[in-house]
Amino acid sequence: MAAVALAGGCSTDGGGTTPNAGSSASAGAGVPGPSGSAGAADPAAAAELSAAAAKLGTESFKVTMTSGSGFKVDGAMDAPNGVGTATLTASGQNTEVQVKTLLIAQDLYVQVPGITKAGTWTHVDVSRLPEGANIGLKPGQIDPANTAQLLTSTTDVRETGSGSYAGTLDLTKAAGVAGMDQKTISAWGDKAQNVPFTAGVDDQGRLSALTIQIPAINGQQAQPLEVLYTDYGTKVDAPRPAANEITEAPDNLYKSLGG
Repeated sequence: MAAVALAGGCSTDGGGTTPNAGSSASAGAGVPGPSGSAGAADPAAAAELSAAAAKLGTESFKVTMTSGSGFKVDGAMDAPNGVGTATLTASGQNTEVQVKTLLIAQDLYVQVPGITKAGTWTHVDVSRLPEGANIGLKPGQIDPANTAQLLTSTTDVRETGSGSYAGTLDLTKAAGVAGMDQKTISAWGDKAQNVPFTAGVDDQGRLSALTIQIPAINGQQAQPLEVLYTDYGTKVDAPRPAANEITEAPDNLYKSLGG
């Protein structure tokens, strides 16, 4: 059940590596540098970045989300058709757990070690998910990072170069977004109200990268949350499981998520 909980939060075990933002040709020049120069907030820049994030709902894409070496989500999303697949990998010193998620219209299926039998899918009753629960994908949230919603919590945005932006986020207004639950945000205290981020768009005005400088707490090293958006227009293969491959989620799955 720890794997399900990890699907709603980022591991910052300090072990980490961060993805090479230039590794995908699709990300291209829209990947921002590690930091931007300080400057006054720019409403035009905020509008441009919000428009780029909104385009995630208009075509298919691939997404990779990482935080250190202990947390990674790989997904393929087809927002116009409401389907997507994602694999979350959570690892520690002596263990590694994978949770798979399949979204088809209003139906959410997961494969969770210890819950789902091999070769089958567990169907989740979305209405039973507690407020703020995040297990990767769910109806109405085709993007695992939910960046479009996250950017509504910006306190300032400025352009730092061609296709590059920087600013700060008030994460107290973003519980349940990008895998950050209310308990985690509360632990950050006042730091959660002023969290730096950088973002980039490609030459077609589509979001290509987002990096959030997660606050450190309790003396633990924090790893940035990095999200790359690539392969726009990709074909997403997400067939619905056969009836004999589906079981309903047990009560303890919802309880593990706070329900």
